[in-house]
Amino acid sequence: MQNTTRRVFDDNANRPAGHAIIRFGTGGWRAEIGKDFHMDNVRLIGQAMANRILFNGDEKSPVVIGYDRRFLSDSAAKWLAEVLAGNGITVWFMRRSAPISLVMHTVMKKKLCYGLEVTASHNPPTYNGIKIIVSEGRDAPADFTRQLEGAMCFLEYMDVKSMPFAEAVAAGKIVYLETPFNDFLDDILAVLDNEAIRRRGPRILFDTMHGSATYPLTTIFYTDRCTVDLLHSEKDAYFGGMLAEPSEGALQELQRQVVAGGYDLGIGIDGDGDRLGIIDRDGSYLDGNDILVLMYDYLHQRKGWKGAVVRNMTTTHMLNRMAKDFGEECYEVPVGFKYVSAKIDDTDALLGGEGSGGLAVRGHIHGKDSVYAAALFVEMICATGRSAGELLKELRAKYGTFCQEEVNLAFDPAEKERIWKTVMRKRILPDFGCPVERAGYLDGCKVYFPDDSFVVCRFSGTEPLLRITAEGATKKQCLAYIDAWRNMLEI
Repeated sequence: MQNTTRRVFDDNANRPAGHAIIRFGTGGWRAEIGKDFHMDNVRLIGQAMANRILFNGDEKSPVVIGYDRRFLSDSAAKWLAEVLAGNGITVWFMRRSAPISLVMHTVMKKKLCYGLEVTASHNPPTYNGIKIIVSEGRDAPADFTRQLEGAMCFLEYMDVKSMPFAEAVAAGKIVYLETPFNDFLDDILAVLDNEAIRRRGPRILFDTMHGSATYPLTTIFYTDRCTVDLLHSEKDAYFGGMLAEPSEGALQELQRQVVAGGYDLGIGIDGDGDRLGIIDRDGSYLDGNDILVLMYDYLHQRKGWKGAVVRNMTTTHMLNRMAKDFGEECYEVPVGFKYVSAKIDDTDALLGGEGSGGLAVRGHIHGKDSVYAAALFVEMICATGRSAGELLKELRAKYGTFCQEEVNLAFDPAEKERIWKTVMRKRILPDFGCPVERAGYLDGCKVYFPDDSFVVCRFSGTEPLLRITAEGATKKQCLAYIDAWRNMLEI
């Protein structure tokens, strides 16, 4: 029996059994509800996790389980808990929806081995998924999820052990966490300049986007005497008909109401609390790139927290220029926040992030947390007495203007192999009509140009899409790079 178990965890072969093949991407497992995301597959992941825990002898460490406010998230969290309990593993269960950062923080703070969050992050409302957190509160590395995928190929639905939820609670195998937010909130408040925020007393309009970050962020703001009004705080499985990400399109109502209501700031946070969008007091939208450069300047130059910066390969090159000016390094990593957080640890970098709105600050958790990021952003405008737009204008005057555009292209599944061979095996580049400095293949293909502009062509790790992201001095330049790829690939 022991040899068989070892083979399950050491063999990465993909042998489909009588169930859908489950694949983990850059942000965990995500699947369409009713198609691949259903009770049997969720329970199968729970059993694979239980087998892993028992094999490694980690069953004495409870597993914390959280969930966002998507359709089926609370139910799926209970399915996972029932399976772990059925295998004799204690579960710490959230009484209410929680951002992924809280699960990470709990694993780190309580020195647990594992945590699970039921979420599909920014995917459309027809999706749900599961993120796995490992020791120190980190995203599960690729080797871990590949081994888990291989293990599930040896499991059948009939192999799942389960204990009814109420029975597991009565037996003490599922334990409700009564005050899970306290340590998390206290650790954030301990590093904020609370007096600066209280002196300014900003008026904030918070678009919770029907997500799980509502409680912790409003608690921080109320503690620091901010005036806070909420948009979209009710639970809505369809996110008001919008994508659950703080993009400019999704925050149009926030933009209008910030201006109409005379607010100092508008904040939008996605469904599981790891992506952030900002609306300045004049209604201007600040994307993830803008937020990153503002935060790096504030933390390094004004707050005195020194260190390098880490960005993924699609994130703005303004950070390169800033780091050089600060006498620091800017490190580039593949897409996937686990690579960002790992590089922060390796280099003791101050800050790391991605242009999609996620960032992490050294000394907090080993992952992105928009609750902490939003609190620091509010501190920034209060401590400087400047609007976000004014601060950003200063940075652009010093380091240049950077424009970024992205297209997400659906394609016939039969075409994926052709596209992959063209881009990754044959490494054919389009004719961009200008000199190319070099091309890199860290994650998809990234083409670097002499003027510090770039274009990236890569398959999404969370959705069946081809993403083409370009940065340049103008929108016209970005679109020209994107069109060159589209024309060559004929999509």
